[in-house]
Amino acid sequence: MTRLFEAVGSASWMEHEGLLDTVTALSGSGPAYYHLFSEALAAAGVALGLSPELARPLAAQTALGAATLQTQPGADFVELRTAVTSPNGATAAAIASFEQNEGLRRLVDAAMQAAHSRSQALSRES
Repeated sequence: MTRLFEAVGSASWMEHEGLLDTVTALSGSGPAYYHLFSEALAAAGVALGLSPELARPLAAQTALGAATLQTQPGADFVELRTAVTSPNGATAAAIASFEQNEGLRRLVDAAMQAAHSRSQALSRES
């Protein structure tokens, strides 16, 4: 059965059925999170003067490039991020903004918890 699922992507087996709600929050809902981030990235580019026709593909290609690197064997998210973050550079300034008071991480944690809780509730309703 694993080969059937892997025909359309990667497949993982969970030791405990209860982890399926966590997988739903991360992987099931995750594409929407990335689309929302790309939407916000493109909108910020437009706010800074880019045309929507340029900002959208730049955001999409940036996501594609980052995802391609993340899916390489042995890829480490922290190493990938730090490799493109020059000390005291533009990227470092943006990362510092995201990391201020762990803002982005707290937001992601809250979103994952909301998706996890809703997935559990939907399981009970069915």
